[in-house]
Amino acid sequence: MAVGASALLVVMLVVVQVRQEESPAAQSVLKAKRGALVDRMLLGLASASEAEKSAVMAITDEDSQTFADRARAATGTVVQAGKELEALLTTSGDRREMELLREFSRTFAELQRIDGELLDLAVKNTNLKAYRLAFGPAAAMLEELDAALIRVINASAAAGDPRVIRLADDARIAALRIQALLPPHIAEESDQAMDEMELRMAKQDRAVHDSLNALAAMPALRGNSDLEAALSVYARFNETKARILELSRENTNVRSLAISLDQKRKATLVCQDALTALRNAIEQEPIASVPVNPR
Repeated sequence: MAVGASALLVVMLVVVQVRQEESPAAQSVLKAKRGALVDRMLLGLASASEAEKSAVMAITDEDSQTFADRARAATGTVVQAGKELEALLTTSGDRREMELLREFSRTFAELQRIDGELLDLAVKNTNLKAYRLAFGPAAAMLEELDAALIRVINASAAAGDPRVIRLADDARIAALRIQALLPPHIAEESDQAMDEMELRMAKQDRAVHDSLNALAAMPALRGNSDLEAALSVYARFNETKARILELSRENTNVRSLAISLDQKRKATLVCQDALTALRNAIEQEPIASVPVNPR
């Protein structure tokens, strides 16, 4: 430790001597360079934050990836400017400025960690994909199911069997209840709440299967093409529903938005405050006069 302290003292004495030997004009140039580097870092932080938010809010994988790449590139400019600033401060800065830069580096490391997690989530867009399946193919399949069961009801109306109408309607209603639970499941952040919704879906799924199986067991409906179509389309719907729930469980859009609004915002503000303090220290640094040599 004594050796390290001695080395640091030597470096500081060398820096002081170098600065004393610099002309006021040279000192002003170096001061302006340090300030410009801090400004570049502040701009990079702002650009990275804007691109990150665009990546989170984008509605396609391609756009999300494009904005995520821009965010990483902007963060790279902060890293590069920080290295250049550190080199300048080593030779032409003061101890306080170096301490402020180190403080920024610590907070910036945490910001980079948060960004890494956030951007990896944002580009997956699992919630958006789940929504597209729910309102696209899944909704179309349930329309097919509904239409097939209505044809079953109409065809059996002449026989006057009320059980067909009741069972078919039970299946239709239960299927619609499942459909109604999919969007809130996709939007939900809590695993516990999703568990509860899936239990309710499972109950309705049993009701659909019980009704369809009861219809298939009726002698009058054996070989009925519409009932077979209903059974087939509901099986395909269940496969699609399983994929929707899998994507919903990943929750990448919900999680990335939550991180962006909370952890990322707070970490960015801390980094900006650290750089602002460093910028102020550089601006307030006096320009030393050239010592007058006695004759």
